[in-house]
Amino acid sequence: MNDPSVETPRGAADEAALLERSRRGDLDAFNAIVELHQRLVYNLCLRMLGGTPSAEDATQETFISAFRNIESFTGANFRAWLMRIAGNVCIDELRKRSRRPALSLDAPAPATGAPPDVADHAGGPELVAIRGEQRRSIEAALLRLPADQRLAVVMCDVQGFSYEEIALATRASLGTVKSRIARGREKLRRELRPTGEGTIGGT
Repeated sequence: MNDPSVETPRGAADEAALLERSRRGDLDAFNAIVELHQRLVYNLCLRMLGGTPSAEDATQETFISAFRNIESFTGANFRAWLMRIAGNVCIDELRKRSRRPALSLDAPAPATGAPPDVADHAGGPELVAIRGEQRRSIEAALLRLPADQRLAVVMCDVQGFSYEEIALATRASLGTVKSRIARGREKLRRELRPTGEGTIGGT
């Protein structure tokens, strides 16, 4: 979906212009929006679904749905609106899996599917191996959280969304978002503490 003739947006004004063009059916403008947000969406889908093929499919479905429904976006936070779609796509997939017991929801993401923003190769091969094991332990523990807690924890602690943005994206109250994050973090700490692994989201 790449088009070198479309300039990558450099700020809110650029994105607003691209959104307006997208509402008029301009696929090139929407492709530029995809380039801006595809990594964020993919990383969410990967951590929600736990596998590269599923994450890629969910990412594609998210953007197809966003393009089809772009006229319904009337707010100021497109990123939160897009993440709402991605979250719904992932939760729908998890519900389908729950009706197919042969598919495990606990399988950790393959090492080859780790998104680039979690890799840290500083410190030599031994430290890299330790960090790799820690990352896989955390990702596996995330996959065992209830979907609503997983979504909130990933958006907050991995992707850096504010509580307000998460509330907007999930259509939940601020108190509900805080509760989901707190409960999700506590479950992660309980799962990871016996192995001495690091956790996310503070102590």
